Amino acid sequence: MTRRGCAALATSKTAALRVLDEPAFVLHHYDWSESSRILEVFSRHHGRLALVAKGAKRPTSSLRAVLLPLQPLSLCYGGDAEIRTLKSAEWAGGHVMPRGEALLSGYYLNELLLRLLARDDPHPALFDTYRQTVKILASGLDNTIAPLLRAFELLLLRDIGFLPDVSVQTLTLQAVQSEVSYALFAEGGLRAVEEEGVALTGRHWLQLHAALHAESALPALLRCCAELPPELRAALQTQLRNLLHYHCGVSSLRTRQVMLELLAL
Repeated sequence: MTRRGCAALATSKTAALRVLDEPAFVLHHYDWSESSRILEVFSRHHGRLALVAKGAKRPTSSLRAVLLPLQPLSLCYGGDAEIRTLKSAEWAGGHVMPRGEALLSGYYLNELLLRLLARDDPHPALFDTYRQTVKILASGLDNTIAPLLRAFELLLLRDIGFLPDVSVQTLTLQAVQSEVSYALFAEGGLRAVEEEGVALTGRHWLQLHAALHAESALPALLRCCAELPPELRAALQTQLRNLLHYHCGVSSLRTRQVMLELLAL
């Protein structure tokens, strides 16, 4: 290969390793050196990534006020190592930081993504769902938080392949019956149960199934979860929590424990 050809190949390879104007959110960050931070970000087209933000801790750094969690960002970065190098970051606008219980709920979503998403595995539809969810959290409507979290959990589990088809019994593949009670189990999927207060009827599961496959799934699921009676909403929360803990490999999520401690105070 000629020198000109080698130079063109090197230039092409360098350009391929550079990503411009990538929609993303910061999920978590930690110190890397006296002046830099490592960022765990969720990007729309490239999935979960680790980036080093050099100089981000310096008082004069323009990145300090931008690299915040639960804020829509536009990132430019490069490199082919496990940890890429952040080149620039801009706030993409759209909403302010959630507050109070909504802020803790946002951190809870971030912990789920950190634990359940593999790096460099794109989930563009899930990214759009996350962006919608954070925007609703920032709106300040506290009465929507619980059903919103259930809706996001269902869509997250579905997107990463951990949610069974809730219109059929998992082991037999028989269609669920409207008046029969069913519960979701981590190792057994959806199955009929007789215990009261721990299950949803087939009618409710079919409503959730329809919402999961709606064109605008998040609003449909939010409405469906909000309309559940309190005892059934609690039952759904318990079942989804057990399923999430099973796949996260933990008995309790850190952010949930913090929320419980604050509520106790």
